[in-house]
Amino acid sequence: MDKPKGKLIAIGGNEDKGMESEPDYAQKNNLNFFELQILSRIVSELPASKNSRIEVITSASSIPKEVGANYLYAFSKLGCTNIGILDIRSREDAESESVINRVKKCDGLMFSGGNQLRLTAIFGGTEFLKIVQDRYWSSPLIIAGTSAGAMAMSNTMIYQGSSSGALLKGEVKITTGLGFIKDVIIDSHFDKRGRFGRLAQAVASNPACIGIGLGEDTGVYITDDNILEAIGSGLVIIVDGHKIRYTNIADQKEGTPISIENLTVHVMTKGDCYKVEERQFIPDQLSIHPS
Repeated sequence: MDKPKGKLIAIGGNEDKGMESEPDYAQKNNLNFFELQILSRIVSELPASKNSRIEVITSASSIPKEVGANYLYAFSKLGCTNIGILDIRSREDAESESVINRVKKCDGLMFSGGNQLRLTAIFGGTEFLKIVQDRYWSSPLIIAGTSAGAMAMSNTMIYQGSSSGALLKGEVKITTGLGFIKDVIIDSHFDKRGRFGRLAQAVASNPACIGIGLGEDTGVYITDDNILEAIGSGLVIIVDGHKIRYTNIADQKEGTPISIENLTVHVMTKGDCYKVEERQFIPDQLSIHPS
């Protein structure tokens, strides 16, 4: 079976400004962890490292100029100056010749945080998305995304769901994502916002998918459309529904609690790996990655 030549880096958040936050959660505006850890990992994976062309896509954010400026500053601290900002606000923008040409030539794409539904509404079905998907499979393109940008990477995407009511049927809303990776559901700000319940409901509704809960300051480096490596300082939670023996989610009324039997959970820290197809946890063995 063919494997993509590109790589994905999905990040749990903490730096994304302009995000529509859940009630009772203060918005953080901090790029320090990016500068010190995850951003440098993104740069190191690019074909020409610091000289590679990176396009930052701020479409998910409601304050794109501020977000774009933050990324320019953070990348510059790592010695990267070949950075562009693509603030694509409409489907018409996404189809423009100048945008298409830039996407065809870049070495890396960085999707900022914000609202993941903006990303799918703007890019779904466009020539822009087709080119990015084709390049991900045929070239060593690096696609990174934080928070909303990470959640939109998969073919199944959570776009709504409060933490407090997450195990009530119907509280978690799911739609189609950007489709860079299949059979996973990615959630962000996982531990700080108590999102285990909403990922559990998402997986119970779609047990063919592996749930990936990304803590802040944390991400997964995805190779071969299969291998997840935990990066950063926090936790990655894997929620596997393949062995669920019973759930009443199909029969419960909207707004009532659901039950799930035999949901499998793994907790990963930096260096741990997980194989999606095999549903296999591998502790701190980076050697499984292809050279």
